Amino acid sequence: MANHEHRELVPEGAAPTSTAPAASLNRAFGVLGALWHTARPAERLCYATSVALVASGLVHLVVLGVDGGPWDGPVSWRKPVTFGLSFGLTLIALTWVTSYVRIGVRLRSVLLAVFAADCVVEVGGITLQAWRRVPSHLNMEAGFDTAVSMSLAVGGGILVVVLTVFAVASFRNRPGGPTGMPLAVRAGFAVLLVALASGAAMIARGVTLTRTGHQEAAYHSTAALKPLHGVSLHAVLVLPVLARLMSRTAWSDRAKNRVMYAAVGCYVAAVLGAGAWAALT
Repeated sequence: MANHEHRELVPEGAAPTSTAPAASLNRAFGVLGALWHTARPAERLCYATSVALVASGLVHLVVLGVDGGPWDGPVSWRKPVTFGLSFGLTLIALTWVTSYVRIGVRLRSVLLAVFAADCVVEVGGITLQAWRRVPSHLNMEAGFDTAVSMSLAVGGGILVVVLTVFAVASFRNRPGGPTGMPLAVRAGFAVLLVALASGAAMIARGVTLTRTGHQEAAYHSTAALKPLHGVSLHAVLVLPVLARLMSRTAWSDRAKNRVMYAAVGCYVAAVLGAGAWAALT
């Protein structure tokens, strides 16, 4: 059965607009409450997991502030911070955005559950190594470190498979949703594939250097691709959120489509800029 039904984020009867901060906060909680109560079990699992991942990132931001240490480098509290926040936001985005993708309900639930479990493994491994004060990626110094590094690499491969399936599904059948959402979903997944490719390139380059005896160089070899990876990773959240916000306005469909095309163009320009910087660096 195709996933044609989409549950609205705004509860019925909610006030369309308000300038009062308290009313805006209440409306936001109302949206979250409606989203939770109408969610399927797999979606609730993903939303709860994403909140835990984001909370982990914020907790380690506090740890960084208390303990100090460098922001850059293979051993830094930055990694559990950025990976916790990034994976948490990506899981939230994927759970919501794929509700617009025309894909089988059971297949979507399985893919989301696998993705959520993989996010936990990735963030958990990175966090564990941060507390052990050793690099998490490309670390082949000891047997346990190698096991963690390889599990992160395998987990990255699983992420690529799951996200590619969703991306292909979004292009096989036109996504649903309000005006601008189909373009936002397709463009978001297309840009996300760039993030996956850049991530795979970082792993491949680092593994090659590690296996040829250049361990220290491997740790620093991914720096040039990190901006490209980071920028392209969150298009699947930013663009659909814009489409949802525009659905709350009185703009014409023509104006909404123009804004969405402009937003996609700006995002593509940002990705190309990050790619050019990586190539030159």
